[in-house]
Amino acid sequence: MKIKIELTDLFQGEANYSWVKRETLDLPESTKDREIVKAAKAAMDYTGYRTITENYGDMIKLDFTPSGILHVMFITFE
Repeated sequence: MKIKIELTDLFQGEANYSWVKRETLDLPESTKDREIVKAAKAAMDYTGYRTITENYGDMIKLDFTPSGILHVMFITFE
């Protein structure tokens, strides 16, 4: 399975896209959501930061504001 990752900043709680960092990862089909999140954080060098995680089925959103960082990460599946 391919996952696409987008990391961007927040402005007033919304994704701002004044800058964006993108990455694509290949993971086994049987990969659980928790491992997907860990792999995405590692790919963007955000391992260890607390997040608010929301799963929308076809997309996972990670909000880094609990760590004091105004960034958001979107993980989508191909």
